[in-house]
Amino acid sequence: MLAFGILFPVGMVLGIIKSRWHVPLQVLATLIALLGYALGHLHKGRQFLSSNVHAKFGNVVFFLMVGQVVLGGYLKLHLEKGIHGRIRPAIRLLHSISGKAFPIVSWTQMLFGGITALGFCQGDHLGQCLAHFIMGSAFIAYGVILTILLLVGQIWLRRTGRSQEFFDSAVIAAWGCVNTFTEHRWGTAWVRNDWQHTTMGVIWWAAGLAGVWLSRSRDGSPQRNFIPGFILLMTGWAMSSHPQELMISAMTHKMFGYTLMAAGLTRMIEISFVLQDKAAISENGSDTHSFQYVPVFLLYASGFLFMGATEEQMALVSQSGMDAVAYILILYSLAFLLFLFTNMLIHLYDRAANDLGANKPTSNGRVMLGERDAEAPLRDAGEFELEGLMSDDEDDEQAARRKLLRGDGFDDDAVLTSPRTTVGRNNDRQV
Repeated sequence: MLAFGILFPVGMVLGIIKSRWHVPLQVLATLIALLGYALGHLHKGRQFLSSNVHAKFGNVVFFLMVGQVVLGGYLKLHLEKGIHGRIRPAIRLLHSISGKAFPIVSWTQMLFGGITALGFCQGDHLGQCLAHFIMGSAFIAYGVILTILLLVGQIWLRRTGRSQEFFDSAVIAAWGCVNTFTEHRWGTAWVRNDWQHTTMGVIWWAAGLAGVWLSRSRDGSPQRNFIPGFILLMTGWAMSSHPQELMISAMTHKMFGYTLMAAGLTRMIEISFVLQDKAAISENGSDTHSFQYVPVFLLYASGFLFMGATEEQMALVSQSGMDAVAYILILYSLAFLLFLFTNMLIHLYDRAANDLGANKPTSNGRVMLGERDAEAPLRDAGEFELEGLMSDDEDDEQAARRKLLRGDGFDDDAVLTSPRTTVGRNNDRQV
């Protein structure tokens, strides 16, 4: 949990911003992960079946981690001549993609660990487990993506020439097509919640297509619309009325439905009244309104509530004597912790990439610490999403520049720390 859940994600962000702490932190996280891998195979405590999903996927995670370390070590050697010069860009891209995928891989492995430890998702429970954990994780991922777009993604959206609702609606339509044909086992009788699940898939793809159409104005420019928020509201309403056998399960599903309804409603309010159909509060996308965090957080909470509402979990909580209110509060607490951690990672990236701590003189001659320069580079999610994860303190272009400066007799350290080069540092480090 410490290595894969905290240190590796932090190291990923440090790699994106080319921090000198990237390599030491990743080395520490790797050592802790190796220790955990060894203890998991050598301990003499509780034994699990060797065929369990956590053990099988653990081997995949282990080899991915080793491969990532090897790729990072190769890039750190700065081998640029001959064949190395031709394969280096491909290795850098592979290292970048692998590093950014690691949080998703780690999340999956941690879920598998909890499922294996509790003995869940076996036999007839497998289908329901898959539905809850996949859909719950999807809501959380949606919340994480909205957090990134809210804080550092407005310029990237502007570059795409699309509104945010275009991408949201496209994913909703695709997901609805999958649900329409997978929620019922075709050729068998329609039982229990098959009707609700299948018709929910139908409304998702129907509304998703409408949202894609409405994401363009009459002149072809990007346009905001209400469709994604409305779909969240309708999905929450449907889930809140799902029939359940246990009282605690009914209350948990109802709270999940209400939370998702609130996420959809507040999303529509944000677009229509807070932003008034604009892309962001300010032209450069650097400012946020406090209300904009409400729908984002509610998606985190919806994901945890849905993942925590499987039949086996509900039976376990019911037998423990814990009531529904306490259980729901625990799930909301987990949502707040993940919401906090995500914001901290984004702030770490934003502070380094956009020089948030730069000193700014005021009219009375004093210097205000931490103020944003009005002409500072706008925050760009393109870097956050695409910039390489290589562990070098400086990229190849900067290394070549330093060699030229030494040949001309300049003090390269002084040049590289001048205000002119500081302003352009992000552009120089594009991969």
